[in-house]
Amino acid sequence: MICVSIGRTRHEMMIAEQHALFERRAKLLELRIDWLKKSPDLPRLLKDRPVPTVVTCRRPADQGRWAGSEEQRLGLLRQAIIEGAEYVDLEEDAAKRIPRHGDTQRIVSYHDFSETPDNIDEIHRRLADCDADVVKIVTTALHPSDNVRMLNLVRRASIPTVGFCMGELGLLSRVLCGRYGAPFTYASFSQDRVMAPGQVSFDQMQHEYFYERITAKTQLFGVMGDPIGHSKSPRLHNQLLRDSRLDAVYLPLLVPKGSFASAFADYATLGFDGFSVTIPHKEEAVRAAARADDDVMQIGASNTLYRDGSQWVAANTDYTAALSSLVDAIRETDPDATVSGKRAIILGSGGVARAVAVGLIRSGALVTITGRTRPKAEKLAAEIGCHIVSWENRSSETYEVVVNCTPVGMHPNVDETPFPDNAFSEHGVAFDTIYTPENTLFLKQARSRGCLTVSGLEMFVRQAAAQFELFTGLPASLPLLRRDLRREISAARLPS
Repeated sequence: MICVSIGRTRHEMMIAEQHALFERRAKLLELRIDWLKKSPDLPRLLKDRPVPTVVTCRRPADQGRWAGSEEQRLGLLRQAIIEGAEYVDLEEDAAKRIPRHGDTQRIVSYHDFSETPDNIDEIHRRLADCDADVVKIVTTALHPSDNVRMLNLVRRASIPTVGFCMGELGLLSRVLCGRYGAPFTYASFSQDRVMAPGQVSFDQMQHEYFYERITAKTQLFGVMGDPIGHSKSPRLHNQLLRDSRLDAVYLPLLVPKGSFASAFADYATLGFDGFSVTIPHKEEAVRAAARADDDVMQIGASNTLYRDGSQWVAANTDYTAALSSLVDAIRETDPDATVSGKRAIILGSGGVARAVAVGLIRSGALVTITGRTRPKAEKLAAEIGCHIVSWENRSSETYEVVVNCTPVGMHPNVDETPFPDNAFSEHGVAFDTIYTPENTLFLKQARSRGCLTVSGLEMFVRQAAAQFELFTGLPASLPLLRRDLRREISAARLPS
């Protein structure tokens, strides 16, 4: 079940949102009465409530907005019980001062906005001893392992426990806590009005992450990277899973640089069956797997980890997706065209650059690498056996193929480009691996010089389709993937 938090400054708006959420089939609501500008009128708020309700009044010390005295606050919580609210949320000290009365259930809660402390089991015992019907522990994730500790606490709890982590790192625990026995999780009325760091909307929790359909049998997949909030992979893969009628969910997993190995090990214990891997973890992903396919061994980077029986396998779907996108585009005007013998420059030295460069070299292209971080570019060039040029001199020679593998020009920095507009070779080929936006400034400049252009959208859908097949054994429709990604990119540009 999903508890939707309502925080409005006026009574009439709080009442209106209760009824709006009832129409959207919400099953539990939280009224954050500390948000109200005027003294809360609980009889008015609760009289005709259409959905079971939690009454909550947070102090500033608990990141709330209550401006009155503590005695007034406790008085309101007692009144909520008298008015018959289904639940009342009480902090540990408040729970000790407010006795049980009637049928109202007591949620005894703890919030930590700075960390996930080591003693969460002890905190749980203290809260349970406060005559709790439900224990609620909400902390801040500083490391992926905090999610695992929290979910294991929920699983072990002897009384119903709502436990998850806040922040972008904590999304995993918000979505999966029900799988481990939590009676409910929390969501916001809309993405514009979150009540806590990392909270997602009711619609997103329902329709993108399928919260109420997740069980112990649900397959788990995800994308690991840093940053991860911009990724369209969750929407795309979850749509594929829905269309294929699979009992599975795909989650965005923020994994800070330097914590990939431990995060991978932690999340594997939760039962994940596959991961997409993005920057900056593609090279480290190779070391996490028990075995790797031939492309990965040649490239030295992996964007896909999947289970094959008891073993984890590393694959690279970037490689075939990039090369096929480029070659198919060239052959639209000349069916016999190849990249063999063409001079190509790769802008960037990360995992995607490595995959694209190896693909071009294997196809006979003469490849040059350039990167903003010279030592990293030199290392890549030495490992795959190609030329290197300094970033400052990247446009000093003429290239027939220019491939951008940097994030320069990615939303929201759409007015940036990694290559001078006068440096594109007329009638050459420009390939941008960025897919948000689909039509980058880099591609616009290349097109103005008469170049054939290839968008990163095509590479993205092809690598996603290949990943989906590795994860599930099922094919994915490229036309539908293109349509869905374009729709998602367009929706992201609309004002919220």
